[in-house]
Amino acid sequence: MDFILPPTLPADGIPWEKVLPPLIPRLSGTHGQYNWSPKLLMPEADNTSAAEVKCDDTGFVVQVDVKHFNPEDLVVKVVGDFVEVQGKHEERKSDGAGVSTRQFNRRYRIPKGVNSLALESAVSPESILIISAPLLRSDN
Repeated sequence: MDFILPPTLPADGIPWEKVLPPLIPRLSGTHGQYNWSPKLLMPEADNTSAAEVKCDDTGFVVQVDVKHFNPEDLVVKVVGDFVEVQGKHEERKSDGAGVSTRQFNRRYRIPKGVNSLALESAVSPESILIISAPLLRSDN
C-alpha cells in the first residue's frame, strides 16, 4: 500500500526541527509564555526521613531521621532480606476541625552475613532511629 503525503508537506519529509521544539522544549528557557528548567521535571525530594546506611566489620547500621515522629509512632520489622521501617503520626488540629497525618515507609536490604535475628532498634535523644545488627560469627 502506498501513502501519498499531503501537498503541504515537503517531498523530502516532515520538518522535524519545526515540529519537535513545541513537543520537546530546550533544556531550559522559554517557549511561548512558559519559562521552565529541567528541575521542573524532577519530583520533589521527600525529606520526611533522611537515612544513612552502612555495613562494615562492626555490623549493619541504619540511621533514620524521625524528628517528626514519637517512638510509639514507629514500627521496625524484618521481612525476608529487608528491614522495614514505618512511621505514622496523627495530630488533631488545634481548632478540632480535622486531623493532620504524616507517614513514611522505607525498606533497607540486609546484607548477606548480617545476623538479622539480633537486629535491635532505638531512638536517640536527637530523634534518630538507630537500627543495628551484628555480623554473623564465623567460627573457623
